[in-house]
Amino acid sequence: MTKVFAKLKGDGAPLPPRAATKAIALAGLGSFLAIASVAGLTDLLSIGLVLGSFGASCVLIFGFPDVPFSQPRNVIVGHVLSSLLGLVCLRLFGPHWWAMAVAVGAAVALMMFTRTVHPPAGSNPAIVFLTQPGWGFILYPTLIGALVIVIVALIYNNVSRPTKYPKYW
Repeated sequence: MTKVFAKLKGDGAPLPPRAATKAIALAGLGSFLAIASVAGLTDLLSIGLVLGSFGASCVLIFGFPDVPFSQPRNVIVGHVLSSLLGLVCLRLFGPHWWAMAVAVGAAVALMMFTRTVHPPAGSNPAIVFLTQPGWGFILYPTLIGALVIVIVALIYNNVSRPTKYPKYW
């Protein structure tokens, strides 16, 4: 047990370097534009398109657009699979704490199995259990909201950066 506590001290590695000021500003602006698009469409169409996990998606997509977690395939499929598993577990087992845990664990495992890991999507089953929506939750906010964010990212990341986005589909 003392070995476990000793590990909590960490390796003593230095903090990673701070991102360039331009990269920080671009990530903030891209995140603003993506969430403004989703929230604006929510207001305009009077349908819910905002998920709390979308803010965390923006951290990855605009702050770290080249990593696998940020690719459109991961964003869209990760969110949809996780919301679907949340709904399935809620309907099969009811609104129990352990059922929420099963849903989150299954979502993580399925994203890993399908190579569509998107860490913010791991919170979608918990959101499903907290809000207890209907099956339409898969379409909106999950799918449509994720698509809007990816569309903004495709345009913004390719206009604002010299490298290509996405790295793969």
